[in-house]
Amino acid sequence: MAVARRKLLQSRQVGTLLFFLCVSVGGAATIRYSVAEEMESVSFVANVAKDLGLEVGKLAARGARLVSEGNKLHFRLHRKTGDLFVKEKLDRESLCGKADPCVLHFEIVLVEPLQSFRAEVRVFDINDNAPIFPNKEPLLKIPESTPLGSRFPLQSAQDLDVGLNGLQNYTLSANAYFHLHTRFRSHGPKYAELVLDKPLDREEQPEVNLTITAVDGGSPPKSGTAHIRVEVLDVNDHVPQFSRLVYRAQVPENSANGYLVTTVTATDLDQGSNKEITYSLSQNPEAILQTFQIDSETGEVRLRGPLDFEAIETYDIDIQATDGGGLSAHSKVLVEVVDVNDNPPEVTISSVSSPLPEDSPLQTVVALFSVRDRDIRVGGKITCFLRDDLPFAVKSTFRNSYSLVTGRGLDREEVSGYNITLVVMDTGPPSLSTETVIEVLISDINDNSPIFQEDSYILTVRENNSPAVFIGKVHATDLDLGENAQVTYSLLPPKSGDLSVFAYISINSDNGKLYALRTMDYEAIQDFQFVIKATDRGFPSLSSQVTVRVVVLDDNDNRPMILYPLQNGTLPCNDLVPRSAEAGYLVTKVVAVDGDSGQNSWLSYHLLKATDSGLFSVQQQNGEIRTLRQISERDPMMQKLIILVQDHGQPALSTTASLNILLVDGFSEPYLQFQDPSKHPTRVNPSTKYLVISLAVLSFLFLLCVTVIFIIHIYHKIKYKEKITIQEHFYDDCNFPNHLIQGGANGSLSQPCPYEMCSATGTGTSEFQFLKRFMPTFPFPHGTGEVKTETGSSLPPDSDRNRSQGSEGHARVSDDYM
Repeated sequence: MAVARRKLLQSRQVGTLLFFLCVSVGGAATIRYSVAEEMESVSFVANVAKDLGLEVGKLAARGARLVSEGNKLHFRLHRKTGDLFVKEKLDRESLCGKADPCVLHFEIVLVEPLQSFRAEVRVFDINDNAPIFPNKEPLLKIPESTPLGSRFPLQSAQDLDVGLNGLQNYTLSANAYFHLHTRFRSHGPKYAELVLDKPLDREEQPEVNLTITAVDGGSPPKSGTAHIRVEVLDVNDHVPQFSRLVYRAQVPENSANGYLVTTVTATDLDQGSNKEITYSLSQNPEAILQTFQIDSETGEVRLRGPLDFEAIETYDIDIQATDGGGLSAHSKVLVEVVDVNDNPPEVTISSVSSPLPEDSPLQTVVALFSVRDRDIRVGGKITCFLRDDLPFAVKSTFRNSYSLVTGRGLDREEVSGYNITLVVMDTGPPSLSTETVIEVLISDINDNSPIFQEDSYILTVRENNSPAVFIGKVHATDLDLGENAQVTYSLLPPKSGDLSVFAYISINSDNGKLYALRTMDYEAIQDFQFVIKATDRGFPSLSSQVTVRVVVLDDNDNRPMILYPLQNGTLPCNDLVPRSAEAGYLVTKVVAVDGDSGQNSWLSYHLLKATDSGLFSVQQQNGEIRTLRQISERDPMMQKLIILVQDHGQPALSTTASLNILLVDGFSEPYLQFQDPSKHPTRVNPSTKYLVISLAVLSFLFLLCVTVIFIIHIYHKIKYKEKITIQEHFYDDCNFPNHLIQGGANGSLSQPCPYEMCSATGTGTSEFQFLKRFMPTFPFPHGTGEVKTETGSSLPPDSDRNRSQGSEGHARVSDDYM
């Protein structure tokens, strides 16, 4: 009946291992499989994708991988099909020893998003190990007086298999003296005892040879044998007696070698050598012999090797006491290993998402990990926390499994990466902890606009520059990384839509260098500004703007221009001075302008050449010509002056003006008072006749000069519509030319301002009574929007700078003439 039951169980086990795999999902989302040991590598286990409810190909798309709790992974996952295969041949005995069931734990980790599933594979045992006796030829010494029914324990056979495949029974070869009785240990394999059936007679048979066979329950069964040699001893009628049948002891697992477990004692009533007792650890498994030792004389049982509660919790030690006559007795020592907290928690990192985008939302899963404490009973509760104050947090997912998530916002520009120290601690006592460092890099996103080094830029360029000359550089930096930090520069069109700035300035888009595309003319434009845009190459791109003002520096490239007296190649201009003029008499005023600005437009006047250098002087600052002394009759009537007008530029530029002065008699009155001939008869003087003739000739020349000037003016107006000339007006009865008055200390002209002059009667002096200003209207050329001076330089209309002071470089007429 027992044999039939055993065969039925064996057939069920074989059927389970060969024809199906048990798959189940536990309460903690654990997937369970089972395989038989010694399966060849690449053997199919199960289809994981199907069990997880995923479509074929999803495992590959989500980067599925296996993570083992131990240091070695025994299975391989085919991502495309979802099949789970055996990576290498499994040996249950080397994996789990005598532990049953033998379960291998691992995790299936999916990324994008992070997700993990616990899985375990139970390795079923097959009958691949035969029972083995540690001692193939044991020796038993049994006195011939041993009573019938005496029992003699034999060494246990060792079978690495478990369950039905493990050691099941012993058999003894046929003999006349002994039969075999199998017994069970509370912890450990079965062992056999020889039971004496027939009295021994040393004189008849001094030695008995037996063969013991250990048989397991596999299909087919395997066996191992040992040859027992029984030596029959002479009479020793007292057997040692132990003080206890069973000794019990508790030993902490962290006890050192040599630790006293317990002391066994036995006594013998015999005398002499038969009373001397020796102790030994006979008939014990190898594991016990490597862990414990006994003093053969005192019976002290001590530790020989380390204890590990997590491996073996209890030990069943067989103690043998033998007297000098060869009689022996047996007792047991049951050792209970006391668990202590000697194992720190173990951390297994399943997956880490690195690098992590800096714009990751809160509660983004960064890493998955599990925790295990081998000191289950004494370790207490496990706590997980981060050692430093970091923008991360530990979140429990399910039993002993955790996730590392973001707890605050991330900024790569502040911190580009984190070494996260994860601390796992049990409650002990004593409390033990494990630190694991998880490295997480932060990837950049385009969240910073380029920043210019200055709020605005002011650059200078000197006029008459060479085209494409470098005038300055703008620079912007971006706190981002890679392409997000690469900056390109461009010119923005003005809001008014005027694109003329693109004709003046060019920018290098890579380094922000600015170049003047054309030659600058200070007299045409003094400064201008534009906006530069700096754009990064991120997606979406970010940009910033800065205003750049370019100031054109003036060069002394314009000579002074004489406005009065006119120097147009016609007859020289004549000024009349009465011979009655006193010293300091204002004869006339030289009016000149300079198209430059600043120091380059400051003009000074010098008398370069004169008919009589002691008669006239020129004011250096304003060009006024005055008499140095009173005119005498000996002074020639015609006085020719050459005036040098010079600016203050470097190098200085100059021009000259020629002026003729006529010395006349009686010209101090604005007009002549005619007398009635009937009342005042006069006599014609010959000298008066010549004077009248001279005046007539001069008047003719004057009219001729005016006519030529008018014709030239009309010609210039037709040919050059962009020029404005200044007309001179004279009163016929006064015969005085209109003067263009120089204004300001620098001789610059802002607008042409002619004046009409008339002298009052009855003054008896040559001073002017009043000046009457009038504003002639000059037509502006159509389409240009500019007014050009006599020298051809253009002036932008309606410009505030055209109405500014002489330091701005435009001509102005003085209102203080004469």
